[in-house]
Formats: sequence, structure tokens, C-alpha cells
Amino acid sequence: MASIRIGIVEDNYFLQKALEEKLGLFPDLSCRFIVSNGKELLKTIVGHLQTELLLMDIEMPEMDGIEATERIKEKYPHIHVLVLTVFDSDEKIFNAIKAGADGYLLKDTPAERLYEAIQEVLSGGAPMTPSIARKALQLLRKPMEQASLEEQEKMELSTRETEVLEQLATGKSYTKIAEILVISPATVRKHIENIYKKLQAHNKLEAIQIARRNKLL
Repeated sequence: MASIRIGIVEDNYFLQKALEEKLGLFPDLSCRFIVSNGKELLKTIVGHLQTELLLMDIEMPEMDGIEATERIKEKYPHIHVLVLTVFDSDEKIFNAIKAGADGYLLKDTPAERLYEAIQEVLSGGAPMTPSIARKALQLLRKPMEQASLEEQEKMELSTRETEVLEQLATGKSYTKIAEILVISPATVRKHIENIYKKLQAHNKLEAIQIARRNKLL
């Protein structure tokens, strides 16, 4: 079985080694490179375009993890980003989600949970440490400014798109959604692309947030 190709983006040497050791516990995970900041990542990733997932720190010199995530998602949308940080502040979570992060865990996450989170991200999920998940839900529930009527009309989702988004909001993978709605995974993916386009979202969490803000869910 082919290994899952992973890159580590972390400026602390001891945490680099700790993450590398955690990944080394699982034969189906392969650490392909380690870099110390976002700027270094953008140079290195060019030679590692088969990378499937990045473990991303937030606070780094030269270019932080939020900007790095945004740049990676714009240029290489196939690469998943799992943020690992000591921060669980509302602002950091909100900015990471906006940048396109696929999951958000604290750095003290045990190796087994990290492994599960990596599998979850690659299956279309959005793993979060419980304390982070609570804060993310609070952010989603905060009353936010409603879009104009014209913007809401542009955002209008079809019945099937709404069904797909409802399933996505419960954390189900593309394959599971396809099974529940009796459609192919490729059709699910197409619906999700249309949802992102209509809602002008860059990832699942942002799509769900925008949909709830505009009472589409």
C-alpha cells in the first residue's frame, strides 16, 4: 500500500522531531520534508507536488501558517492542510478556517488521534480538538451581517446541493454522502464545487459558515 505523503511546516526543532517521531509510528505515513516557515514551504513544495497533506504551524517567522495555508490552497488545492498549534483563540481559528485549513488540532494531540485526524482529512472530514470545535461552533453561531438580497439570490442552492451541504456539515466524507444520497462520489464532488462557487467559499467549514449565516442551512 502506498504511503500517505506528508510535509511538516514547523519552526521549532524539537517539535519538528516530535512530529516526525509520531508519524514514524505508522507505516502508511511518510514524512517527505520538514521546513521552518511558509516562505521555505512555497519553495520546497514545487519539488513535492505529490504531497497529500501538510502539518502546519501558525506562528512562524518570515511567513506564518495562515498566509502559507492561503497561498498553498490557492495554488495547490489538492494539498490538504491540518493546522497544529498551541493557539485556540477565536481569531486564530477564524483566520485559519478562512485561509482554507482542513482541520485544526492542538500540538499536544496524541499520536493515535493525529493519525486518525490525517485519515479523516483525506476522507473529506474536518477534524478538530474538542476545545477548538467548541470555539468554532461559537464563531458559526455569532450573529453576522446579512448579505444583501442580490447576494443571497446568487447564493441560492438547489435542493440537491442543500442536501449535500447538510451531510457535509455533519462531517461525512464524500463517499458516505454519495452512499446516503444514492449518487456517485464524482457527482458529490461536482455539487460541492458548485456550492463553493455559489457561496464564494474556499473550504468546507467556510461554506457551512456562509450557508448558516445566510439561513441556507
